[in-house]
Amino acid sequence: MKEIYSQFQLSCEIAEVKPLKIGHINDSYTLWGAGESDESYFLQRINHNIFKDVEGLQRNIKIVTDHIRAKLIREGVENVAQRVMQLVPTHDGKLYYHDKDGNYWRVYVNIKNTHSYDQITPELAYEAGVAFGNFQMQLVDVPKENMIEPIPDFHNVAFRVQQLKDAVGENKAGRLEKTQWMVDELLRRADEMCLPQQLYREGKMPGRINHHDTKINNMLFNDKDEPCCVVDLDTVMEGIVLSDFGDFMRTAANTGAEDDANLDNIDVNMDIFEAYTRGYLKAATFLTPIELEYLAFGAKMLSYMQTVRFFADYLNGDTYYKIQHPEHNWQRSLAQFRLLQKQEEKFGQMQAIVNQCTNQ
Repeated sequence: MKEIYSQFQLSCEIAEVKPLKIGHINDSYTLWGAGESDESYFLQRINHNIFKDVEGLQRNIKIVTDHIRAKLIREGVENVAQRVMQLVPTHDGKLYYHDKDGNYWRVYVNIKNTHSYDQITPELAYEAGVAFGNFQMQLVDVPKENMIEPIPDFHNVAFRVQQLKDAVGENKAGRLEKTQWMVDELLRRADEMCLPQQLYREGKMPGRINHHDTKINNMLFNDKDEPCCVVDLDTVMEGIVLSDFGDFMRTAANTGAEDDANLDNIDVNMDIFEAYTRGYLKAATFLTPIELEYLAFGAKMLSYMQTVRFFADYLNGDTYYKIQHPEHNWQRSLAQFRLLQKQEEKFGQMQAIVNQCTNQ
């Protein structure tokens, strides 16, 4: 491991390396200096099977973090180091190290005196809404010319629907006959769910730099329990704000698990929905009328898209998502579809909350 981290411009000798069990894509480690005042660092091996353009990925992160840092400094914000991630370059000035085995590595300065949460409450949902709203607000004017799509078509619903149609046509795993009803349900909704993407392509829905993975554990809190820094910037790219809003609601406002075997556990937690919406709209003052009109729809759109992705993988024979048993992707599909149905039932309430929070 020393051969790897010694390639980077670290400010101290590393005395200890600790593996971290976080995330599902990259391998992560904490590097600790010997002295109490020494910096600590966050080392990651980048999964280049998923992020195929590592140089573009790292350039994205630098563009975004440099832009946020410059704004914080201009605004006179204290403790900027705790408010935005900082990449550490290699000795030859690169943002990653490519080792002899073909692996790609990067290092961040570890953000001290912070913590994250895995469980959600209305209070945390409100803070998360403010934080992710601020994150998007900070990036409204970020220069996008040199940014890439780290995962092309990641939240492109029309692309995901086509993947489903391809999976249905090929029926590789022979699972279509018993699940035809799900195909019918999803394709019946396809035109509606693809509408925001169509508006984006037509220039009617603005393109924004989004996080694209707005989970509560992708935010750090300081020792006063205030949100201070949005992390895990691998999927930061242009999209529509509905993606970030909807993905938080898909994950945090679900009363059940993403793969809940008991569908009766699944519903929309309206307290979480209201709290996040209130916090988000307090911060995201840049939104246009059409974005506000479709904001609540984002929750349905992301639940639909994830149902499509799980189901297509099931029809293809479980080639993308890791599974714990042969029917795991079907179980996930059923759970996400139930969430979508609950969101459809409560959509009037969800839209009313958006309208109420917009007018406050």
